[in-house]
Amino acid sequence: MNIGEKTTGGAQHSRTGSGDAVIDVTGLRRSYSGKGAGKRTWFEAVRGVDFSVARGELFALLGTNGAGKTSTLELLEGLAAPTGGQVRVLGHDPFRERAAVRPRIGVMLQEGGFPSELTPAETVRMWAGCTSGARPVDEALSWVGLTRRKDVRVKQLSGGERRRLDLALALLGEPDVLFLDEPTTGLDTEARHETWELVRELRDRGATIVLTTHYLEEAEELADRLAIMHEGRIAAAGQVTEVVAAHPSRISFELPEGYHLGDLPPLSELGAVSHETDGRTVQLRTDELQRTATGVLVWAQEKEIALGGLDVRQASLEEAFLQIAKGLEKE
Repeated sequence: MNIGEKTTGGAQHSRTGSGDAVIDVTGLRRSYSGKGAGKRTWFEAVRGVDFSVARGELFALLGTNGAGKTSTLELLEGLAAPTGGQVRVLGHDPFRERAAVRPRIGVMLQEGGFPSELTPAETVRMWAGCTSGARPVDEALSWVGLTRRKDVRVKQLSGGERRRLDLALALLGEPDVLFLDEPTTGLDTEARHETWELVRELRDRGATIVLTTHYLEEAEELADRLAIMHEGRIAAAGQVTEVVAAHPSRISFELPEGYHLGDLPPLSELGAVSHETDGRTVQLRTDELQRTATGVLVWAQEKEIALGGLDVRQASLEEAFLQIAKGLEKE
């Protein structure tokens, strides 16, 4: 997949978030009304969110189901007005100033809802008629690897192929800002990695991208910065390395019969910051994984014992995400 030459040019982006803000969100709120027990009720899906996205940056919005990711994304896309707070995209209110924003953004929704009897070529041609500066149909389909399937009916496409068609339409006008809502759902491993390369190429050529995904590996691979949402609020944010660094690595093992936690060297000597035990199973959390692992293994060697179920795990975005979710659920 190759997106070709961009007609308007564009400077190399900075991936640190230090550039001018293309997206600026302040105190964002979104509530839904409903009825229960004969009374009108309100559910607040987004509860006072603040963040910004710099020009040429890929920003990932993560969270469990119901965290508020899609509700936030819809406000950025101008599909609804916020209940409270403010959104600016390219300096404009995306809902009230839609005419100024819409030609410069691309949107890939979770589900496209294409007419099932049209072919991908016909779908792109129809969409191109509503898109300023649209690329040729064959080029748009080539970007996403659908050239060989361009003349079959949409209803005959696989779920992954439909996601590729969604992406082709989002990229049709070569947008300055691209919103990708779960872009690789349904794709096989090869297609997912091809999509990653396309997204990287778009970012490297200056596009500003906001991504939601359930694949933490995807966020870790692509994002310059990210935010993790929980129950409508941002629980953690920053560069991937910053979010990961705030959560320790871990080493777990099972002590043989007759040995207990107190038989280990002092945890301070091992560099462990905390521990958990479950019977003879010990889990140590540490910011100095090599030091802790070495200390435990040297001790086991000196004692001439084997540690069962030994598992040494470097801190990762998945570990950080799970720890954040687990910690917030306890509050």
